[in-house]
Amino acid sequence: MESDPSDKSNPITPREHDLKENGNSSPVLRSPEADRQEGWITSHVERNDEDEGKKDQEKIDASEIAEEEVDDVDREVRYSLEKALEDIDKLAAILSSTNNENDSSEIPEYVGKLMDYVEAKVVKYCTDLGEGKAKWSQDPEVNSFLEIVDRLSKLATVLEPSKCREKFGSLINRVGSIQQRALSFLEDEFRLLLDECRPIDLEKEENVKLKQESIEESDQSIEEGDSFVYADDIVSSLNKIAKEMVSCGYESECCQVYIVTRRNSFEELFNKFGFENISIDDVQKMQWEALEREIVKWIKTFKQCASVHFYRELRLAEAVFAGYPSIATHLFYNLTRSMLIQILNFSEAVAMSSKRSAEKLFKFMDMFETLQDTTSAMDRYFKDEDSANQLRSEIYTARSRIGEAIVSMFSDLENSIKSDTGKNPVPGGAVHPLTSYTINYLKYACEYKETLEQVFKEHLKIERADSNNRTEFQGENNQNNSEKESSPFSIQLTRVMDLLDSNLEAKSKLYKDASLSFIFMMNNGRYILQKVKASAEINELMGDNWRRKKSSELRQYHKNYQRETWGKVLGCFRDEGLNVHGKVSKPELKERFKTFNAMFEEIHKTQSAWIVKDEQLQSELRVSIAAVVIPAYRSFLGRHSQHFTAGRQSEKYVKYQPEDLEMYIDELFDGTPATTGKRKQ
Repeated sequence: MESDPSDKSNPITPREHDLKENGNSSPVLRSPEADRQEGWITSHVERNDEDEGKKDQEKIDASEIAEEEVDDVDREVRYSLEKALEDIDKLAAILSSTNNENDSSEIPEYVGKLMDYVEAKVVKYCTDLGEGKAKWSQDPEVNSFLEIVDRLSKLATVLEPSKCREKFGSLINRVGSIQQRALSFLEDEFRLLLDECRPIDLEKEENVKLKQESIEESDQSIEEGDSFVYADDIVSSLNKIAKEMVSCGYESECCQVYIVTRRNSFEELFNKFGFENISIDDVQKMQWEALEREIVKWIKTFKQCASVHFYRELRLAEAVFAGYPSIATHLFYNLTRSMLIQILNFSEAVAMSSKRSAEKLFKFMDMFETLQDTTSAMDRYFKDEDSANQLRSEIYTARSRIGEAIVSMFSDLENSIKSDTGKNPVPGGAVHPLTSYTINYLKYACEYKETLEQVFKEHLKIERADSNNRTEFQGENNQNNSEKESSPFSIQLTRVMDLLDSNLEAKSKLYKDASLSFIFMMNNGRYILQKVKASAEINELMGDNWRRKKSSELRQYHKNYQRETWGKVLGCFRDEGLNVHGKVSKPELKERFKTFNAMFEEIHKTQSAWIVKDEQLQSELRVSIAAVVIPAYRSFLGRHSQHFTAGRQSEKYVKYQPEDLEMYIDELFDGTPATTGKRKQ
């Protein structure tokens, strides 16, 4: 026998309890005294005879009961709640048994009062928590509220069969109404808590990223890596609500709230990085400078998401839906895919841009590498191979489009070389702007050597796949062994170099002076060779054969220059034609010196204005000229200077000593016109 703790002199029957109003007598809910013969638990509700005028209080709705009886509920919540939960469990058990036995008994009268109490409790919790009087992480009664919701769910499950619906329609509606209110409140709280769920160390993203890279290098699992970055109390509350909603059949609503809220959180993150969801039309309209800035933001956003934030979302989903791994995996996949597609849409819009040009190559290369690097990072987040393959396919498609855009840019470079058909030669035979632009472009492009190798290999695969006659393609490939041995990108590089050489050959013909055309080819050829040698990447790609060929071409241009410029000068030093009847013809000798002086002065005047910027090439030219001209002149002068009378006659025809020639030769190719003077005395 149980007794009322407030009055030991008045024993009460087993399971009897009451619900009182504050300061007044009120209808009392009595527990069942005995079981009926058919198996039903009966209850006896006694009403207070002293206050007959209070009978209409039974019609007060659940919210008014909660407000008027809040003090009594607070005083007796532990006892009343325990009894209510016990009664609900037993009622559910009896209803389940009745359904199986096809019992036709009525619902006991006490059930209505029990539902009043449960509804009052639900309303109170919703009111207190909804008005901010208590918080999930701090309110000790949260577990009690969740227990009520759980019991209601079980009771609703028992009432679900069609036979029960016919018998207990009013009870089903009542339970459903209370349950709906409780779960709607849980849904709102779930949303609010998710909104509050922010990483507690957002300012340390770089450190987290470094930790992630360390994890990848050491082949540790994701779970062994970074410490959890969300507040434990919030995550715990989210987990409790998620469990209750899923177990109550509200999985769909719970998942919908989670996806929408976390997607909004990612949108806020994108805004923080300055990344906007720009349409293809907007990308087409943007100036390159503005688009370049957006690409920088895109790269930062994608890298941060792939290395930090997607990982955090995985950990959050696993924690919130602990006990439901399939739900956690499904939600994480859908959220990640949704955000990933939004990120990839921008890259595809950029790849489709009609304003592609060779100058934009390097930003496209950065995008390609970002897409390539993030593929392995994304793979680590998915244990399900199908999910990983689907996301990998999305990334690969976007990367392929960027890759094809890169290939197109090299085609644009080829076209720009072909179309450079200016008719104005570069003054002084200097390095042509097309040469410096193309070689520097290739030099910087080759800093992405490994990436470009992959781009052109993938492009070659696409070409093979699209080929209508693969047998013919393979036959051609087998016949060209050198091309088979070379990488696709090195072949592309060689093709650009060959186009440049052809263009320079055409430009050299614009010079009326053949000697200057050879200087032009030497200048440009030397510039190309030196730039290639200075870059390890491009030097490796071009290979030894190309370098030897280029060096041989330069030597030939040098020989052609000397022959064209100094061949006639050296002809002045021949003895043929000087002797008449065995003696030197003085008039002929004078003419020889006059011709040499005029030719040398003209060459000095003209070629001192020519430009050879490469100091080594400039020195080589001067040394080679001096080595040919000065010894020949010294010998000729030594053989015939005695034929002139010392004084004015000698100075008139012998204007230069060998030392003078050496000085004037050293003034050649400085880019500054100069004049010759009398020899030094």
